[in-house]
Amino acid sequence: MFAEMLERIGEMPAPISNSEYISRQSKLFDTLAESDVLILCAAGETIHSNDVHHPYRTQSNLLYLTGWTEPEAVFCACHNGKEWETHLFVQPKDTLREIWEGRRPGVEGAVADWPVDFAHPIGEVSKVLGKMMSNCTKVLHRVGVNSSVDELVIDAIQRRDRARQKLGSGPIAVEDPSNRIAEMRLIKSESEIEQMRFASDVSSMAHVAAMKHGGGVNVMEHQLQAIIEGFFRYAGTSGWSYPSIVGSGENATILHYKINEDHCRDGDVVLIDAGAEFRGYAADITRSWPNNGKFTEAQKEIYQLVLDAQNAAIAECVVGNPYNAPHEAARTVLAKGLIDLGVIKQSLPEALDLETGELKIWYMHNTSHWIGLDVHDVGVYLPDGKPRLLEPGMCLTVEPGLYFGAWRPDATCPERYSNIGIRIEDDILITDSGPVILTDKCPKTIDEIESLIG
Repeated sequence: MFAEMLERIGEMPAPISNSEYISRQSKLFDTLAESDVLILCAAGETIHSNDVHHPYRTQSNLLYLTGWTEPEAVFCACHNGKEWETHLFVQPKDTLREIWEGRRPGVEGAVADWPVDFAHPIGEVSKVLGKMMSNCTKVLHRVGVNSSVDELVIDAIQRRDRARQKLGSGPIAVEDPSNRIAEMRLIKSESEIEQMRFASDVSSMAHVAAMKHGGGVNVMEHQLQAIIEGFFRYAGTSGWSYPSIVGSGENATILHYKINEDHCRDGDVVLIDAGAEFRGYAADITRSWPNNGKFTEAQKEIYQLVLDAQNAAIAECVVGNPYNAPHEAARTVLAKGLIDLGVIKQSLPEALDLETGELKIWYMHNTSHWIGLDVHDVGVYLPDGKPRLLEPGMCLTVEPGLYFGAWRPDATCPERYSNIGIRIEDDILITDSGPVILTDKCPKTIDEIESLIG
């Protein structure tokens, strides 16, 4: 089954080239002063228990600028008076460690195959970085990622303070470079879109496989999770881009349900929110479907309403619209639909009120978020206090939903819709010719889903 699914997806795209990484670096350097020093640190490995580590995933900004994925890494850049030069500090080759843990690129591999001018053993970061900072005026560094580098930056500032009357050199300011890089990451290149398309195709096929399996009697949530995540790895992705949500029945009404240990009972709606990560890039898909393959009339009413809201929101994903236009479109469709179904007793303006409106009882989250190297990707939504306008190359999710949890003590759930939870989510690329649905291989109409599950 998996082999056939993978064949439908096609070949993996080419990795992002070193020339593109160098171009990204240059674009960032254009925003810096020649007296600045840039430092990006990878987070350390996290212990699960004893000598067992959690799977490692590097810091996204470091990945964006270098493609380097190994732990214990520091990327630095400084201007030498003629041009910017880049340095990467990495774990050195160590045969004994490599016998146990796997081969390392080491210093030699880093400088030969990655987009940096110089590479050093991580143990030399203090010596080299200390020299860089002695001649700079500002350090661009995010505090809290690597405590050892934090101490180096603090020490450089203190040394400058002690010697300023004699030398007058050394950093006088520290700036988090994250916002500068976030602005770059908001607009995806063609190569980035190819990685995201592959992650989306893999994720779509995984959801299809789960739907096909879901018609079984007493299937477990974790069995559906296993099918989805199994295909993620089979297809060559690194696995999930966020912990998979597989909720059946009342569990589908819990937004970030992750226990995934319950039975999917006959007649329940199953909500699966799951996406793969490929070369650091995330997909994010949600589908909701009847476990027995046939929507009830009540389930149809809610499902079609959510789908209508999503279609209205996607239609607003056009260049020049504010980023929140999809959200407002979805809210309007949902509120009007719930009024027509008798769930909301207020007028449309009243239902949409952010403080007193009844819509928020059943729809309590935003419709969209950026997506890219992080599933909730970077980028300020309200620069200068105003909604950001959509531009070509931006990618965002569109994910309206309705959640009628009868278990909730804060609301009286309509009996007809008791424990129905529906969310439909796709990943959207903004283009000059209109929205492109990256996750379009995953069916979502009522007829498509019922036909697929059978």
